[in-house]
Amino acid sequence: MASLINIGMSGLGAAQSGMYTLGNNIANADVESYSRQQIVQKTKGGQQVGQVFIGTGTTLSDVRRVYNAFLENQLRSTTSLSSDANAYLNQIGPLNNALSSADTGITAALKSFFSAMQDASAKPTEDASRQLLLTSAQSLAKRFNSLSAQFNQQNSNINSNMAATADQINKLTATISEYNQQIVKMTAITGKPNDLLDQRDGAVRELNKLIGVDVVERDGNYDIYLKNGQSLVLGNTTQTLGVEPGPTDPSRMNLVLNRGSTKMDITDSTTGGELGGLLRYRKDTLDPALNELGRVALAVADAINSQLAQGIDKNGEFGAILFGDINSAAAMAGRSVPKLGNSPGSGNLDVNIKDTGKLTTNDYQVTFTSANEYTVRRLPDNTEMGKFDITADPPPVIDGFTLNLRGGAPIAGDSFKITPTRNAAASIETVLTDPKRLAMASPLTATSGSGNKGTGLIGQPTLTSELDIYDAAQRADLQTGLKYSTPVKLVFGDEKTSPQTYTMFDAKGSPIGSGTIIPGQENKLQLSVPMVDGSGNPINDASGTQKKFTFEMSISGAPKGGDNYTVSLTGAGSADNRNAQSVINLQTKPTVDTGADGKGISFTDAYAKLVSNVGGKTNQAEMDSNATQALQSSALTSRNSSSGVSVDEEVGNLVKFQQYYTASSQIIKAAQETFATLINSL
Repeated sequence: MASLINIGMSGLGAAQSGMYTLGNNIANADVESYSRQQIVQKTKGGQQVGQVFIGTGTTLSDVRRVYNAFLENQLRSTTSLSSDANAYLNQIGPLNNALSSADTGITAALKSFFSAMQDASAKPTEDASRQLLLTSAQSLAKRFNSLSAQFNQQNSNINSNMAATADQINKLTATISEYNQQIVKMTAITGKPNDLLDQRDGAVRELNKLIGVDVVERDGNYDIYLKNGQSLVLGNTTQTLGVEPGPTDPSRMNLVLNRGSTKMDITDSTTGGELGGLLRYRKDTLDPALNELGRVALAVADAINSQLAQGIDKNGEFGAILFGDINSAAAMAGRSVPKLGNSPGSGNLDVNIKDTGKLTTNDYQVTFTSANEYTVRRLPDNTEMGKFDITADPPPVIDGFTLNLRGGAPIAGDSFKITPTRNAAASIETVLTDPKRLAMASPLTATSGSGNKGTGLIGQPTLTSELDIYDAAQRADLQTGLKYSTPVKLVFGDEKTSPQTYTMFDAKGSPIGSGTIIPGQENKLQLSVPMVDGSGNPINDASGTQKKFTFEMSISGAPKGGDNYTVSLTGAGSADNRNAQSVINLQTKPTVDTGADGKGISFTDAYAKLVSNVGGKTNQAEMDSNATQALQSSALTSRNSSSGVSVDEEVGNLVKFQQYYTASSQIIKAAQETFATLINSL
């Protein structure tokens, strides 16, 4: 009877263990990292009775964790991809909205500016329309400033998020290391600790949300490796992550792996998770967009300033710049960042923009190979631009800019990061405050002689010698020459000769040139005038040759002999608006990305291209996010179908174990009754 009671007791114990396990499953059904558990029973050894063996009941062999390593690995990788895609999308969405919105983007502000320029052009002598133009210019500059501030704020947020995420990663790796230690110890003594195994898997999954890692199981330990092969966890030892200012760009934090006494920069090799998404966004979208916005700002300021400088304002003076000098001392100094660790006397570089049309959206790394020689490498594609001499005069033009030393003397190994366009949108400002200084009129005006008898018609002249607003000496000489070398007069010869001749006379009546036209058709004349100063002395270049200014004009019809036309400097209060029209034409004039062929695109098209590129990347990011979320959901469903808890299934099994328990109780009861009958019979 004792054996029968023992069999019943073993059944009771097994059923009770099953109910405990099922109850634990049901209680942890909503715990994300929990894996369903099952009891594993085995038969106790049989007892020999005569020639046969009779069973002695059951025993609990194990409480098994239902776990599929392949499905768990799949869930880790898809979790990393999904977190990466979501982090990227969360950053690019606000950027796209800021660029494309009518309230924050540049397109509406550009349209408003050129609309105001159109009004001012229609009323060149009216101060009210000029003031409105100044207000529109200020709004345009502030729009650039605001967008740049948002971009830079995003960079600051990324820096902060990187630091916070690195701290979370370090805490998780320390936790995984502790789990490794406990699991190995307990497995050797008491068997597998299912709950600790689940918690370790949950910690690894949380780690993959932050950064992409690979897991290698070794002797019960989880060894955690970054995607570049560097280890974060080896058994119960860890290596920590940290952030430090980039050696070539302190405004961008870099991710470093602390390996005892050394550190390793892993910024470029980090992928997956939130960190991977943030770094990918900064490299592929934020920095190029900020550079492109700066390039547009430089093109707008340079093109409008240059064109206004070609004209005459309401006071009869040569045009003043509307926006700040793109090559101010502060602007040139801010385009170069010395590398951390440069020699103490290396100083810095001034970056002078020579041609905004040739600028790219790239950054550059300048490295000195000797005291005078340096190499230039274009980032991020690492294209070598060649070797250059810092003492060359004039300095070589590299993608639209030149480099000059500003204090100090670099030595071999010193390096500088060049960002020609990055800060331009933040620094653009309207410096003109007097609306009368807006140069609406063209500098030269042609008039027909009062005694002309022929049918000749003269077109208004266009100055072809451009005023260089960034070369003070050239600007001063040209403006002086225009002022004191005009008026000039064209006098036509006998109309009976063909081609008909003309002679050009200076202000003193001395002939300074001649040419011919074909009467009856339109003739375009290319004319040059020797320049003199206020005392009538020649204005010479460095070689002693007298400088000239050039202009073009058209003659049509048939002038009579002796007919004359005078070209003079446009006076104050002129109703001429030709220079204003030239500014308006900048909307479609190629001023950006002109390259070697000089074709290029307008700055309005350049900004539209920026909006389009970011918009395309945003759409792609949304698709990537949806796709990776779907993959993660599928992986989670597969994992849960294998390891997750189904409450309905557990309740059904609970009923089964209740029946087992009841049946085992009946065995014990039968044994007791049999034993009592036997005793009573004796």
